[in-house]
Amino acid sequence: MSPGADTPTGKIGTVRFAEGDFVMQLDTDDLAGVLKRLKRAQGQIGGIIRMIEDGRDCKEIVTQLAAVSKALDRAGFAVIAAGLKQCISDDPSGSSVDTSSLEKLFLSLA
Repeated sequence: MSPGADTPTGKIGTVRFAEGDFVMQLDTDDLAGVLKRLKRAQGQIGGIIRMIEDGRDCKEIVTQLAAVSKALDRAGFAVIAAGLKQCISDDPSGSSVDTSSLEKLFLSLA
């Protein structure tokens, strides 16, 4: 099935890693929570921009920045978890999983 093709359960997206040919197929139905979290973070970022433009207190701005940062980290970990779930269901033995690429992916969020 080609990336972005419609399926009975949703659209499939392909995540490619820059360091090689490692590819994970992710069902967008599995990422509904991630999309919701990212949209909320998008709204928070707009709020932070307005706070800065309005000259709000530094502590309030930093508190909101920390909240957005945490939301983005959690979204990233949820994407990785969805990818791992898919890898395991596609290959229960794990023999085709590129552990080096997965390690780099995890570390990119650290």
